[in-house]
Amino acid sequence: MMTELTFGLDTFGDLPEDDHGNLLSHGDAIRQVVDEAVLADQLGVDVIALGEHHRPEYAISSPETVLAGIAGKTERIHLASGVTVLSSDDPVRVFQRFATVDALSNGRAEVILGRGSFTESFPLFGYDLADYDKLFEEKIELFVQLLDEKPVTWSGTTRAPLVDADVFPKTDSGRLTTWVGVGGSPQSVVRTARYGLPLMLAIIGGMPDRFAPYVDLYRRAADQLGTKAHPVGMHSPGFVADTDEEAKEVFYPRFKVMRDRIGALRGWPPLRKEEFDYEVEQGSLYIGSPETVARKMARAIKVLGVGRFDMIYSAGSIPASARLRAVELFGSKVIPMTRDLLAD
Repeated sequence: MMTELTFGLDTFGDLPEDDHGNLLSHGDAIRQVVDEAVLADQLGVDVIALGEHHRPEYAISSPETVLAGIAGKTERIHLASGVTVLSSDDPVRVFQRFATVDALSNGRAEVILGRGSFTESFPLFGYDLADYDKLFEEKIELFVQLLDEKPVTWSGTTRAPLVDADVFPKTDSGRLTTWVGVGGSPQSVVRTARYGLPLMLAIIGGMPDRFAPYVDLYRRAADQLGTKAHPVGMHSPGFVADTDEEAKEVFYPRFKVMRDRIGALRGWPPLRKEEFDYEVEQGSLYIGSPETVARKMARAIKVLGVGRFDMIYSAGSIPASARLRAVELFGSKVIPMTRDLLAD
């Protein structure tokens, strides 16, 4: 587990455009993510996190498979999911797959477990959304037992019981780095503290300041429960270009298409430019030149006292070339600038 301030990049494998405005195929999009991860590794970015989705706009439905491909082409970057939807998966298989990535990468694997903000995986794999809470509660209980890497005896209602079951492969370190991704539920924060796992806050809208009570709750709960409070992480959407104007020009129209498509399914009104501008200026969109993004990141890190900041750097059909440039600027300029600002 890394304990110093760290920085990561997150993607769901959005289908980008080529230089002629054509959408890449799912296969090309996955290979694009591998190229971006290799560049991030070369530039000293600490983590690449891949989200699990089961929608046509996103190419990554199996983060650990793509991470295994990245493992063989990188040296130091940590390889995480962002998130693994544990509710609609099997805890034993999740552990085995990430323990395998850990072996391939010489100990660089991390799994971030979540309940999922999208629901497509539930009917796809035969789960009832009515069991949303119970599925996660039971499965995380089992997963935490698996982390001890000893024979497990467990029973519940969401999968077959286990009796003295030993699960392989074992990790070289003896423990797979495991976070819990939380979107703002106090109960989820307390549960994370109860299991003694690191907390990753998904802050995708509004001022980050409003999440300060969750950081405090996590630490207080861990203290009261006698578990360890790890450095908290946060992830938020953003995009870096050479100038503020270019970043907004590239990001906004494509972000609006994606946001409105998802919003229509959830009963949200279409995104207005005024809302977007507010999120860029005051909220949780980290959009702009390296200097602009670094200043905003440093403020959020200071306000919340987090130990890790991950930027979701792809949104909709942002051109592949612009995404590579964003990764380059994040690694070569934003991270050093943010560290300097925090040191001052």
